Amino acid sequence: MAELTSLARPYAEAVFELAVEADNIDQWSANLNLLAAVVKDPMMVEVISNPHVDKMTLTNIWLDICEGQLSEAGKNLLKMIIENKRLAIIPSLFTQYQHLKAEHQGYITVEIASPYPLHDAQIENIKDVLQQRFGKTVEIDQTIDESLLGGWLIRTGDQIIDMSIKGRFQQLTTELSR
Repeated sequence: MAELTSLARPYAEAVFELAVEADNIDQWSANLNLLAAVVKDPMMVEVISNPHVDKMTLTNIWLDICEGQLSEAGKNLLKMIIENKRLAIIPSLFTQYQHLKAEHQGYITVEIASPYPLHDAQIENIKDVLQQRFGKTVEIDQTIDESLLGGWLIRTGDQIIDMSIKGRFQQLTTELSR
């Protein structure tokens, strides 16, 4: 996962720079969101992983799927990603782009993973604490990860605040093995 993040970073930064210059930040966000959704589709996963599908065919399939929904620059990015065999970075590229967008627009997006859905009051309390900590408006995306057992895993950009039971067990295991 960390490798994909590292590979995606220069793409995300370059795309964001282009978006700012052309004043189409939201359009790029929509382009990348579409690409991230397509790359996660189970049928596309099969096509992408099929060694008998060449780059030209793969490009044509993608362009057909995204017909009328991608800008010309978005199509060019897609072609470059396919040519460089980097389709796996698209979800990370989208996530990093969203963080750059949020930072540029004066807010941060925080992902909270929890083994159970959080109540609105919990989300508001977390949001208040994080706004004080980061000094910016906070948007929260919640995901469910039952492997955490309890507590939360809070991510924003490269920062992770692990308040999960799973994380505590891992810390304890590390301490005991010393």
